[in-house]
Amino acid sequence: MPRLFVGLELPEGVASLLSGLRWGLPGARWVDPSDYHLTLRFIGDIDRRFARDIEDELAEIGRESVPVALTGLGVFGGDKPHTLYASVAPNRALIELQAESERCLRRLGLKPEPRKFTPHVTLARLRAASVLDVADYLAAHAPFPPCRFTAEHFSLFSARETFGGGPYIVEAAYPLQ
Repeated sequence: MPRLFVGLELPEGVASLLSGLRWGLPGARWVDPSDYHLTLRFIGDIDRRFARDIEDELAEIGRESVPVALTGLGVFGGDKPHTLYASVAPNRALIELQAESERCLRRLGLKPEPRKFTPHVTLARLRAASVLDVADYLAAHAPFPPCRFTAEHFSLFSARETFGGGPYIVEAAYPLQ
C-alpha cells in the first residue's frame, strides 16, 4: 500500500542552496536534500488500484508553470518546535494548482485536507529542540537570501510508511504549460 502526496520538486541548485543550512541546530533530524519538495496535498496510504485512479485524475490538470519564491526560514510548533522549514511566498498560480489538485482528489472521494495550505519546504524535523536553540539558529541564518525558480511540472510522490517518509519517489510527473 503506497503512501502518496502531490508536490513540486526542487531544482538541484535550490536544493544545494538549502542544504547549506544543515548545521547548527541541536536536535535537528535533517531532511536529505534529494527529498526536498513543496507538498501541495498529502494523500496518505492507499491501495494500488486507487493510486492508478489518482494518477489518471491528476493528468487532467492543465495549469501554467508556477513561479516559486523561497523567502525565509520558519518553525512549526510554537513553544514545542517540531519542524524547521523554508517558507514559500504564496502566489496565484501556486494557490490555484494546489486547489485544483485538492478538487481532483475530492472528486475521487478523498476527504478534504483539514489543514490550511501553508507552502513550505521541510528542512528538518526537530526532536526536543529548545525554543532558544531555534531562535539562535534562525538569527544566525538571517537574512535569508531570496531564492526563486519556476516549476515546469508537478509530481505524484510515494513515501515509505515510516515517520519522516523519505526517500521519496516520483511516481508520475505532470507538465505545466
